[in-house]
Amino acid sequence: MANTLPSLNRLKLRHVRLLLAVHEGGTLRQAATQLGVTQPAATKMLHELEDALGLKLFERAGRGLRWTAAGHRVLEHFSGLQGGLAALARELAQMAPEGVQLLQVGAIMAASTDVLAPALLALRQQYPQLGVEIVVDTSDRLCEALEAGRLDVVLGRVAPRDAARLPDYAFTALGEEALAVVCGTAHPLAGRARLGFAELLGHPWIVQPPGSPMRGVIEREFARHHQRLPSGGVQTASVLTTLSLIGRSELIAVLPAAQAEDFRRHGLLAVLPYRLHDELPAFGALTLRQRPPNAVTRQLLALLAPTVAQD
Repeated sequence: MANTLPSLNRLKLRHVRLLLAVHEGGTLRQAATQLGVTQPAATKMLHELEDALGLKLFERAGRGLRWTAAGHRVLEHFSGLQGGLAALARELAQMAPEGVQLLQVGAIMAASTDVLAPALLALRQQYPQLGVEIVVDTSDRLCEALEAGRLDVVLGRVAPRDAARLPDYAFTALGEEALAVVCGTAHPLAGRARLGFAELLGHPWIVQPPGSPMRGVIEREFARHHQRLPSGGVQTASVLTTLSLIGRSELIAVLPAAQAEDFRRHGLLAVLPYRLHDELPAFGALTLRQRPPNAVTRQLLALLAPTVAQD
């Protein structure tokens, strides 16, 4: 294939859809089925795409395909393009005469109450008819939803696995999130004045799903003591589920310290006297640099931190 500059003006939306379908389906045959075209037609589209870019995106691996380095990079950009189109479609639908304006915000636990709530109340005073949808989850999942165009803004942090993509985000720090190790009030370790790591090993743990920053802190704590996470634990990002489980078992969990203290005052859990060695990086407001925020999102960012709107 000639080593020439890519002719991006030859790219079409069907090429983007094809590459995303191959990624989702795993094979060109499944991608063709998903797009409703024949496999020869899908093969032709793939050749058109590679010719336009001047690079091979796949290599043959038996009966399947293996992504090249160029293919992985093109896929990253196409995924962002798909998310941008989804976000644009949502915004245009809201601009229609019968459309209802809706702000979709993602937030981690620490940001959903003390930081986000007052800003949203102030925003609704300026936009009384505004609908607001709040998704509380881990940072990694929220960033995926942001990139897919399902969220307008995220209050969280870039997960370690996505650190290389940090320049793709506009980020302004909003606060710190200390962590606390907690258990139920009837737990054998509750009420202890001092506690070593070895004493925690005899109990199962509740941890967040793999990839989340808080999960990473817990895994590094165990690794520091040359241990793996105990088997038989639970994975969940739900605070309510965590509270319910530790109140009925000997499970141990990690929660934001501010929330843990509130729950402790109400007698819902006990905070254990053990301090994790690692800390989470600051959380903040996250948007994608190549996706301009709409007017309502810009106003929310300004209410969260005056400097955000100028980022």
